[in-house]
Amino acid sequence: MAKSRGPLYLWVCLAAALASFLVGFMAGWFINKPLQETVTLLRYHQSIRWELISEMQAENIKAFLRSFTKLPHLAGTEQNLLLAMKIQSQWKKFGLDTAKLVPYDVLLSYPNETNANYISIVDEHGTEIFKTSYSELAPDGYENVTNIVPPYNAFSAQGSPEGDLIYVNYARTEDFFKLEREMNINCTGKIVIARYGKIFRGNKVKNAMLAGAIGIILYSDPADYTAPGVESYPKGWNLPGTGAQRGNVLNLNGAGDPLTPGYPAKEYTFRLDVEEGVGISKIPVHPIGYNDAESILRHMGGPAPPDDSWKGSLNVNYNIGPGFTGNNSLRKIRMHVHNINKITRIYNVIGTIRGSVEPDRYVILGGHRDAWVFGGIDPTSGTAVLQEIVQSFGKLMTRGWRPRRTIIFASWDAEEFGLLGSTEWAEENTKILQDRSVAYINSDSSIEGNYTLRVDCTPLLYQLVYKLAKEISSPDDGFETQSLYESWLEKDPSPQNKSVPRISETGKTDNYSNYPVYHTIYETFELVEKFYDPTFKKQLSVAQLRGALVYELADSKIIPFNIQDYAKALEIYASSIYNLSKKYDQQLRKHEVSFDFLFSAVKNFSEAASNFHRRLTQIDFNNPIAVRIMNDQLMLLERAFIDPLGLPGRPFYRHVIFAPSSHNKYAGESFPGIYDAMFDIENKADSNSAWTEVKKHISIAAFTVQAAARTLTEVP
Repeated sequence: MAKSRGPLYLWVCLAAALASFLVGFMAGWFINKPLQETVTLLRYHQSIRWELISEMQAENIKAFLRSFTKLPHLAGTEQNLLLAMKIQSQWKKFGLDTAKLVPYDVLLSYPNETNANYISIVDEHGTEIFKTSYSELAPDGYENVTNIVPPYNAFSAQGSPEGDLIYVNYARTEDFFKLEREMNINCTGKIVIARYGKIFRGNKVKNAMLAGAIGIILYSDPADYTAPGVESYPKGWNLPGTGAQRGNVLNLNGAGDPLTPGYPAKEYTFRLDVEEGVGISKIPVHPIGYNDAESILRHMGGPAPPDDSWKGSLNVNYNIGPGFTGNNSLRKIRMHVHNINKITRIYNVIGTIRGSVEPDRYVILGGHRDAWVFGGIDPTSGTAVLQEIVQSFGKLMTRGWRPRRTIIFASWDAEEFGLLGSTEWAEENTKILQDRSVAYINSDSSIEGNYTLRVDCTPLLYQLVYKLAKEISSPDDGFETQSLYESWLEKDPSPQNKSVPRISETGKTDNYSNYPVYHTIYETFELVEKFYDPTFKKQLSVAQLRGALVYELADSKIIPFNIQDYAKALEIYASSIYNLSKKYDQQLRKHEVSFDFLFSAVKNFSEAASNFHRRLTQIDFNNPIAVRIMNDQLMLLERAFIDPLGLPGRPFYRHVIFAPSSHNKYAGESFPGIYDAMFDIENKADSNSAWTEVKKHISIAAFTVQAAARTLTEVP
């Protein structure tokens, strides 16, 4: 069986956006109780958690995945509603207190069913002499399936622009700088072609628009989407030449529905006109397979690529253009994009288990349900895991167990269209969530390669994740007698501390994707079963870890967050952003830019974290008010890093410590306000104003960290 050597075989995506800190060992939480009672409570708590994860079965996850991937279930379609109703029905059967469908009316984007999208080459008379494929070849066993949406980029502008073509590598900011500043190639009025990879596709489109392009073609180069020695699907897990990656090209920056930014898309909500929608592309965008890309790029003229990093593995020279060479010089590229944007009803499924002691405190486990086609990996490997977790919690409830805090389960809709379902629900419930949310655990794809565990989370959860990973068996071949923690540590230790596994940073990578058929028709149940997780043990490990996290967060007397880990992380983040600034050492002095106040605030936060930890070990656990006070401080810490004014140009991203990169939504940045300001130093004509922004955001960061430290004290 072909094996991926990509960096990830399973991931746990943990977003504790509303959370705060921990105590190291559970026994320490009961230090003021008699020893015997402490031991009894500890054993009972652990036994329930073990009972929960023991309920989870690989065969159940397999059955859910097979059931949920039989038909396409694109957001806004009847089949996705039927799937929502199936999940709702199963949740009721599992014994949840409530399971409801929650609708929203959002702007979605679909191909025109009577006017197909494609790219063509036209001669000097305007005659089309080459056309790209309209659709992908159906995989074995799916030839008769209907309602498969052809490859397209949601929220592309309509249009049929025609012009010379320029190859722009990955369409990153630095790629356009290379073309314009070093090679004197102007993209204004041209159509550009870029390969997928490195950054979010929406950022590619934004960069092309800023460069003056009138359209952009996207394709998956074999250099990025085929692994050496692996065959294309269905014989292997590589991307076939006919495959094309679907995906939205919005630049929402957290706004949710493009027509109702900041507010839920309900019947009473004021809507912008479609032409004014937030983040919608102003130029046509269309994805093609690498077979078609090779036919187009083969005759490109212009200079050679600036270096080997601009070369993929197609049998072409990767000349930059503009336009074609030799006898083909009069030929142009014409795009044909006819997508239709329309307001469409979507449905989240929301289920609850009411808490027995603190029902007004919420632990949320959610994952999206909608897929571009079958969604064998994205998202349905996560949907199947979520379903088995819900079923296992339901079995605990039949035996009389009920969590201390309320657990909310969510099956989000229209996430592929810009995280719409989850954002609209959060916007509708924002006042409640601000006051009551403890943590959010994300249950998106549970596999995407076969290397090792991936965890992305707030530093508050580091110790809890490590603790639980030690109690779950490793699913890795050759690690059968070890824990998940041990195999994870051996394969991917933290760069900062080799004694613990890596969390929240990009792991080991290869030149190619470990999940090449991403967002294509070839993402089937058979792909998962044959190549990624034949025994379903990897997905079971993810289910057990996610489920155990929810259990601990919902049922521990003291919320299991570790503030001291947050303090250590802030020290690392502050040092990293300072080290990044050193290349501007002379300008730092010239503009009197200092990081001293930021480092001072981080030091104060560390001292406050230590004092809080000391108080936590002295708490009277028989005093419910004392417990509630400490839990509130833990729960509200993450909110203390929120700036109500938001990040520059991105008002819906408000966390001063963490946010997606403004240049790549797929990547995160620490101290994003400072980072973005420093990124712009080389790109602004007025360096004085650029450095003023840097100083401003150092000040904001220093204030915010200092303010967060004050929330950990007993009195102001």
